[in-house]
Amino acid sequence: MRVGMFLNYAGGFREVADEVVELEQAGVDLIAMPEAYSFDAVSQLGFLAARTSTITLASGILQLYTRTPSLTAMTAAGLDYVSDGRFELGIGASGPQVIEGFHGVKYDAPVARIREIIEICRMTWRREPVVHDGRHYRIPLPAGEGTGLGKPLKLINHPVRDRIPISVAALGPRSVEQTAEIADGWLPMFYHPEKAADVWGGALAAGTAKRSDELGALDVYASPALAITDSPELAALALASVKPQLALYVGGMGARGKNFYNDLVASYGFDADAAKIQDLYLEGRRDEAIAAVPDELVRAISLIGTASEVAERVAAFRESGVTTLAVTPLARSSAERVALMSAFRGIVG
Repeated sequence: MRVGMFLNYAGGFREVADEVVELEQAGVDLIAMPEAYSFDAVSQLGFLAARTSTITLASGILQLYTRTPSLTAMTAAGLDYVSDGRFELGIGASGPQVIEGFHGVKYDAPVARIREIIEICRMTWRREPVVHDGRHYRIPLPAGEGTGLGKPLKLINHPVRDRIPISVAALGPRSVEQTAEIADGWLPMFYHPEKAADVWGGALAAGTAKRSDELGALDVYASPALAITDSPELAALALASVKPQLALYVGGMGARGKNFYNDLVASYGFDADAAKIQDLYLEGRRDEAIAAVPDELVRAISLIGTASEVAERVAAFRESGVTTLAVTPLARSSAERVALMSAFRGIVG
């Protein structure tokens, strides 16, 4: 099982880069750089590539609507080049609030688009002339839709690898099934190891049945919050610190009936809680929405407690099929985060 960590996309990046160097020395296998609607992830990943030598660098995630498939392939090849083959491409649909609200791009057909993007990326990395006649992407652009001067081109540079790993952020059954079929890795959010098989087992099995042997086994990520402490008071504070993000996603990331995260938490058996959190959040009662997040839910999707309790939860994640734990360490300083990740490395083994 790989030990990874999601970086915070807000704050002083140069300080974060110094910290990543220490995390690499502490044995952390992977760093994932989110993008959201902060600074872009690509420039920061390039900076980290220059400062590190062994740690895997991943995008977590690049939104599929904001770059053409060919540019996504070029960017991944470039990051793999400057990192000497240490880059993993994480892609996903994000959500309509970000895609339409910040980028001004129509949010549509995420599952079908992801399939086409993966096909185009792999074609580009093999340095084949990029020719794709899909429903959502047509390369070269047909004459009737442009000047008619476009012609098939292939990547000028020779990539470090012609198969850069691609992980897909997916929650819905169709998207998870497709991810298990064609991607190298799967990035779910708010992963509950005891409920994962009930929620996603059928989709994962259906996709795996169609999976090419050349892809190997699917790399399954989980991204729990992490706090290792013998103090019940500090553990309670850590649990409380997770709730604002849960309330934001379950309550505020989408309208009623259009919130993937609300649906997910409901499928874990917290349907009444999910509905209450959303009602409160959309009414502007955010503090009450945060207070409505159950401790039981936070404990299930997190790694919070004593070293032995965290080890038990790590075993549960491993047993459920997780192969990469890309955690969010709950610490107040860089030194504390590095120490926490070093201790976690020792627990995972």
